[in-house]
Amino acid sequence: MGIDVKMLGMIFIINLSYITLNTIRFMLTMKGYRNIAPLVSIVEITVYVLGLNMVLSRLDNPWNLAAYALGYGIGVGIGIRLEEFLALGYIMVTAIIPVKEESSMANDLRDEGYGVTVSFGFGREGERMILEILSSRKNERSLYKLIKEIEPSAFVISHEPKYISGGFWTKKVKKRRDHLSLKQ
Repeated sequence: MGIDVKMLGMIFIINLSYITLNTIRFMLTMKGYRNIAPLVSIVEITVYVLGLNMVLSRLDNPWNLAAYALGYGIGVGIGIRLEEFLALGYIMVTAIIPVKEESSMANDLRDEGYGVTVSFGFGREGERMILEILSSRKNERSLYKLIKEIEPSAFVISHEPKYISGGFWTKKVKKRRDHLSLKQ
């Protein structure tokens, strides 16, 4: 039982490709890209069957299984990085800050193009300003940085909204979705 380096490389590349495609397809499905996600899944399952066939037809060689597993693991890592790079969709960030008369945080964020809604609450240490900030995921890191620059003590949490309707962002979101639909 010799080691067929070419076969190991093919198994590794095929499974790495499968898992990367799997991550992209899952991301597209979760973000509502209804036209492109099924197309990616066709390529994904074809690659999967090829890779699995190569391993199952040669189970007598444990190196084949090792190459398959290694491709899987590295494919997950690449898929995660690719998802972060593409950063599809939007995030809703809540920043809770102490109330200060001189605070212009909401307007500073608006001037940078973010949608901001302000409300007030009361926390353990007194009155708080609660800023709900809508941003594209591509701007997520710069938004966090800007919040910390303006108010280092800000408490920040975020989540991805499933549905967006109304407000000044609606027209921007609709234009982007219509543009993407035309591409698909």
